[in-house]
Formats: sequence, C-alpha cells, structure tokens
Amino acid sequence: MRICEILQKEKIIPSMNSETKTDLINELIDILKDDERVINLESMRESVHEREKIMSTGVGKGFAIPHAKSNSVNDIIAAFGKVDLPVDFQALDGQPVNLIFLLVGKENLVGPHIKLLSRISRMMNKEEFRESLLKAKTADEIFELFDTEEKQYFDIT
Repeated sequence: MRICEILQKEKIIPSMNSETKTDLINELIDILKDDERVINLESMRESVHEREKIMSTGVGKGFAIPHAKSNSVNDIIAAFGKVDLPVDFQALDGQPVNLIFLLVGKENLVGPHIKLLSRISRMMNKEEFRESLLKAKTADEIFELFDTEEKQYFDIT
C-alpha cells in the first residue's frame, strides 16, 4: 500500500490555522468528516487523542505523526497539514512541529498500518524532503512531493 493511495489531495491542508497540538490534530480529523471510510468521526478522534496521551507523536525535526488503530474506520486513512508558525507538540527532540501527518487504520490492518508509519517516518527523516514540503504552497504541490518521493525512495512505478 502506497502513501498516495490513502492520502487524497482534499485531505491536505497547506496552511493550518491551529495553535495547539490538540487543535492541530482536531483540524486534521475534521477534514475527514465526509470521508466514506470513516464510520464514527468522534470515536476516531478519541482513539487518536488517547494514543497521543501515551506518548507524543512529535518524532522530531519539526514533524509529528499522530496515529491510531480504530474500528471507527473501515480502512486506513490519512491527512496531512503544514503549520506556518511551529507549534509545541512535546516532540521527542523538544523542537516545535510544523509538518503533521495523521494516520488512522482499522484495527485488523496492523501490518499495513505499521508499514505506512515506517515509510512516512523514513521519508520525513530526509531533510531535503521536509524542506520541499515547507516551501510547497498548495495541496497539489504537497501531494506531488509525496508521490515523487515515494516513487524514488521506494522504487515504486
């Protein structure tokens, strides 16, 4: 499963308005409200916030990947957002976050969920890729960056 198979252009926010970690996560969840893969938006929201309480998903280098497994979705879904003014996410490196990738997967899709988390993390570890995302102005540009990077990095055609 590819990132660009689950991340739709309409689920990308090139300039998020929220100023707190909780609000950023909620802003990303809210754009999934009309997604047919979502069975119960509020239950999904609760799963993501519960996971965040266990340990911050701010992994460092200005990037966070809030995620959860939940039967409130019937597949794996994603949303991505970029924040103009970095927000404290209690990241592991103590640095604020300005790139956020939300990933929620159905509980029985553990394998694909973990593979996607790993793929996203490896891509986001590349400074050049993060900088390109920060410069992108539109959802189309951001989507194309993910698509190109995924094809190059993982040799997908």
